[in-house]
This record gives sequence, C-alpha cells and structure tokens, in this order.
Amino acid sequence: MICCIIYILLQVSLIEATETGIFGGRETKPHSRPYMVSIQYQDQHTCGGILIREDFVLTAAHCCKKETWGTYTVVLGAHNVSKKEKNQQHIEVVKYYPHPKFTGKYNYDIMLLKLKRNATLNKYVKTIGLPRKNGKTPANIKCVVAGWGKTGKNMPTSDTLKETTEKMQFSPECKRIWQQYFNSDHMICTKFSKKDGGVCQGDSGGPLICNKKPEGITGFTLADDCTNTKYPHVYTKVNFFIEWIKKTMKQ
Repeated sequence: MICCIIYILLQVSLIEATETGIFGGRETKPHSRPYMVSIQYQDQHTCGGILIREDFVLTAAHCCKKETWGTYTVVLGAHNVSKKEKNQQHIEVVKYYPHPKFTGKYNYDIMLLKLKRNATLNKYVKTIGLPRKNGKTPANIKCVVAGWGKTGKNMPTSDTLKETTEKMQFSPECKRIWQQYFNSDHMICTKFSKKDGGVCQGDSGGPLICNKKPEGITGFTLADDCTNTKYPHVYTKVNFFIEWIKKTMKQ
C-alpha cells in the first residue's frame, strides 16, 4: 500500500515541461548564447531549444503536441522575447520529428524541428556542436542552464534570457528519487541549490551545457515546486541520441 501511495504522489507531482524559466540565477549577457532558441505558439514563448544546424532545432518532444503541429515558429537571436528586437529571426517550423519511441510521457523526450528556411548565421545567431556519441559526463561538474521560463514557484516567466549553473548528479541517486520515471540509459539529472537556482516551467527543451557542449535537453521537474532541492531536475541525455539526430537530419 505504501508503494501505491508513493506512485500516486509522483504521478501528481511530475511535470512535463510544456507547462514548463530559470528561478534564481541571473540575466544572461545579451546574445552571449547565440544558439538559444525560443519556440513559440501564437507568438508566445512555450519552450526552449538549440540551433544545431542552419535548418534544424533540437528540443524536447513534449514541447510541440501533434495536434498543434504546423503552428509553431522559432525565434533566433533573441534576448527579450517580449520585444521585436532587430537581431531576431522568426522562422516557421515545417516538419516535426519526435523520437519514434516517444510516448507522450517521459521516455525518449527529444525532437528535431525542420525550419522553413535556413537561419542566417551571424554574431547573434550561431549553431552549437553536439557531444560525442555515448560520451561520458562525469558527476559533480557544474553545467549551465538557460531559458525564458518561470522565475520561481507561482512566479511569471522571464522576458529576458536567464541562466544559472546546476551540478551533475549520480544516476543511482536520480533513480532512487524518481524511481520508474528515470532511465539512466537516456536520462541524466542535476542537483541544485536554492541560492543558485535552476530550471523551471517554460525552460523545457532548453540545453544543459557542460564543457561547452549540450549534454542534456530539459525534461521535467517537480510539478508544483521546481525549487524543491530534494527532487533533481531531469534531462534527456543528448549523446545517447547522436546517431538518431544525424540520421534524421539526412532525410
């Protein structure tokens, strides 16, 4: 009976980051992360992403529901997503490639977005290189997270790009806490402090940057309180999907 209660509590408490900013942290130096993408639905920021080729954005699969495909736009070169900055590029998404094993829940939560036209690369808009296939990310190193999501529990999203650092957590600890929701094959997780802050709702699909490479794509946090340090933040492990990413972009 105790197991059932734990299961129910976790069901209620988990969040998939569509409803998913950075709480705490600091405002990013404008355009210092030129690979950052704001994915927008009806001109509103819904998720983050990263530009990995002139015509492809990498994000979380739960960010774009199938029933709303064809309505998303990506904004590149942005710092303040509430303004029409002269450096911004707004490009429609024409094809959606969620991982074929994504079920709408937590596993295989990764997606590629094909852009209608190539992005114009300049000092405001740049691609970011991917990590090596099946490379190892050591625990306890500090990694950067960035996004336009919520700024805390019951707080609004941020108009300007924010960032902070989180520390890689050991997979067994992630598994102990998140139980059946965590799969160490294709997920990684981080620990964070109230002082430094971390990702929150609206940051989904954005990157976890370790040693200048996107090791993770923001997946989920505790639903009712992203600031609860007892629950590590969970990310899709990018290096596990390198082969799928390259194959999909060749199509």
